Amino acid sequence: MQRRHIAFEQLSDVIAFRVITGRNEDCYRALGAIHARWPMVPGRFKDFISTPRKNGYRSLHTTVVQRDTLRVEIQIRTEEMHREAELGVAAHWAYKQGLNGQDPAQHYPWVKDLLDVLEHAESAEELIEHTRLGLYQDQVFCFTPKGELIQLPVGATPVDFAYEIHTSLGDTAVGAKVNGRQVTLRERLANGDQVEILRSSTAHPDPAWEGFVVTAKAQAAIRRWKRHREREEQVALGAKLYHQLKARLKVSLSEEAVTAALKRLRLPDMNALFVALARQSVPDDQVLDALVPGSRAAQLARRRRKAKGVDAIPIRGLTPGLAVRLCDHCLPLPGERIVGLRRPGEGIEVHAIDCPRLTELEGSGDWIDLSWGVDAETRVARLAASVANEPGSLARLTGVIAEHGGNIVNVATRDRDRASHTYVLDVEVDNLAHLTAILSTLRAARGILSAERARG
Repeated sequence: MQRRHIAFEQLSDVIAFRVITGRNEDCYRALGAIHARWPMVPGRFKDFISTPRKNGYRSLHTTVVQRDTLRVEIQIRTEEMHREAELGVAAHWAYKQGLNGQDPAQHYPWVKDLLDVLEHAESAEELIEHTRLGLYQDQVFCFTPKGELIQLPVGATPVDFAYEIHTSLGDTAVGAKVNGRQVTLRERLANGDQVEILRSSTAHPDPAWEGFVVTAKAQAAIRRWKRHREREEQVALGAKLYHQLKARLKVSLSEEAVTAALKRLRLPDMNALFVALARQSVPDDQVLDALVPGSRAAQLARRRRKAKGVDAIPIRGLTPGLAVRLCDHCLPLPGERIVGLRRPGEGIEVHAIDCPRLTELEGSGDWIDLSWGVDAETRVARLAASVANEPGSLARLTGVIAEHGGNIVNVATRDRDRASHTYVLDVEVDNLAHLTAILSTLRAARGILSAERARG
């Protein structure tokens, strides 16, 4: 009652009966007799026989009213359904002896989903999280364009729907149509929706999907793709670091020397070495020492590591991702000086030089000088703007940003009172100069009281 915020009078199962019948059709006959005798409570009837729960549970549920106010819940099921509900799936399988030759996955699709999660979960904690997502959730029932019934948890989106059908469909989804109307992939599905997934062979999962999907299968697939992408980025970054280390040795290395170095480092191949360098799980001096034992470059690197010195690595044209990721507090932009923090077991985190977090992170890893490439992509900047509480103020704010070529991707209200409203906006800009031009125009616009770049 506390969790669902309901009163005692709203409980529907204080008094409950269970009717056990011999056949499926008898369940519906019993239901008709009950509804003919007592009025049912609207919205409280559920048919889990024609549309079973994903865990295989089958029964008819209804709530009727007696003596005007007394609510009584009634469950109607066959003896077979009752045995499964009380004793579990294993007892039911043993009773049915393989479901008369039918595929158990047709009756218990959650088993297949769980096997997918078991196969791809990276840790025990991730497995527990995915398993918890798949249990005890109310269901919605949607249809494919061909009429196939798909069961999903309440709150599911077209992305969940796509992954429920096939992993490759989810990986290549770019949009969806629900009941013939094109919707975003964040749309929440409802009972009876017909869902068509729009796909592209060149598409790939968006890491942002993880923030709104609700099925374990979808989350596992998105995380699997993120790990694959992370490894690719780490290999690319590690290759750059490796070639810089080789340059320090000032010698030409033979293929045999590299093979011997991998054996000394107990790494299976060069990609494993690149990943180790990107994640800093193997120090630079150890790699140099493995390539050329006793080299002066290795000795210098070892001294530098012990002294926690800074080794500048001019990386240009950064790709945002997990191996090289931007600080979500300062959101650095092309055109401003940036530095990177390289910590064991993690990728490089990029910060603006004036990021307030730099002081907190001092001593937690090696600092690296970074620079933006000339082909740096559009980035998201965060700004806070206060506008007068009058008609048209927000329109002027967004209009200035649009006129300067900024693309607003998110807006949130921070403060609001009778005199003014303060909004926090995430805006795609080309570089620091682009953001500066937008802020300057905003400060001069009528009805806009202040405009500043925001952190955090």
